[in-house]
Amino acid sequence: MNIYSLLKGVLAAFTMSFALTGVASAADQGTAAEAEAMVKKAVAYIKANGAEKAYEEFTNGKTFKDRDLYIFAYDMTGKNLAHGANPKLVGKDLSGLKDPTGKVLLPPLIELAKTKGKGWSEPFKFRNPVTEKMEDKVIYLERVGDTFVGCGIYKN
Repeated sequence: MNIYSLLKGVLAAFTMSFALTGVASAADQGTAAEAEAMVKKAVAYIKANGAEKAYEEFTNGKTFKDRDLYIFAYDMTGKNLAHGANPKLVGKDLSGLKDPTGKVLLPPLIELAKTKGKGWSEPFKFRNPVTEKMEDKVIYLERVGDTFVGCGIYKN
């Protein structure tokens, strides 16, 4: 075997390894369709089990957490009712929460829930619980009475 063949083989192995690593990273992220499906499942769970039990499951259970996807719930004033990535937020008024660029987060979500009842938010910056980095995020939400349930995807 000459050096050219050896280098060609090493380069091919490196290229394949790099390609597979990229695929694995993409697979670790939730998709828009998965986020919508999780919200619909969460809404059905609230209707079947009541808000109190649902919020407990969203926050402390495992049913509504998948990779970087998690369910959260807010009332129409910006009070957090459930949060699958950060239980310390539950019960807090987060109506003034801003992303690192100064963009307010909850008022546009509340407006979307009130006016359309469901849909996707505009992008904003938020900490990804998997990568621990600030990344672009959009949220799909659905209104449930005087609350809304959401799940976001990261667009890194």
